[in-house]
Amino acid sequence: MPGTDGPAVIRSTLRQQIADALRDEVLAGRLGPGQEFTVKEIADQYGVSATPVREALVNLTAQGLLDADQHRGFRVHEHTLADYRGMLEARGLIADGIFRDLARTAQARADMSDALLSVRRRGEEAARAACAGDLNVLIGYDLRFWRELSALFGNPYLSDFLHRLRVKSWVCAVTHLRRWSEQGGGDLRGALWSRHTELVDALVRRDPAAAHAIVEEYNAHSLSLIERLATA
Repeated sequence: MPGTDGPAVIRSTLRQQIADALRDEVLAGRLGPGQEFTVKEIADQYGVSATPVREALVNLTAQGLLDADQHRGFRVHEHTLADYRGMLEARGLIADGIFRDLARTAQARADMSDALLSVRRRGEEAARAACAGDLNVLIGYDLRFWRELSALFGNPYLSDFLHRLRVKSWVCAVTHLRRWSEQGGGDLRGALWSRHTELVDALVRRDPAAAHAIVEEYNAHSLSLIERLATA
């Protein structure tokens, strides 16, 4: 019934909008690790009622981006280097499965190459942002690149899991990247991984081994960089 479904859909949409906005605040570094806030503070900030805010915060807590404190509200989760290593390992295992499947699927689907070329355009934008050291733009395009690439796998549960994992790994990494840049360490040009298009090209060639090697290099590069910045 429209009278029943309407308000529920609106509240669900508002909850997701708030969750997305808060996630972006964390990725942008405006909400830093350990920072605390309450449902009321967020509701006042966005000019909405407490209910969709509470639901959004519970959602982000379930994703591991926030921690809930019964008496003090919520705070941004503080990830460790061990967390980051685990995320990279998990990302690599999922990516390998996707690459093998895409190599097989491409042989049966005439439109797969066209779909991969569409993903490649996202990769080109991500690579340009990485080379320019533009972290905000890079994160946005990198997340979209991997979301669209994993969607070709045809398993929405796996695609959603990989997306959440990549968000968490960016949240972990961005703390160190922004601190290094803001404290005079220099800009990020040349420091960020930018081989997105090479990865797509390997998949277009139906070469999962080459794709695996590129992602292994990506993970090793990322881990080395974050470990160095974390101990600087």
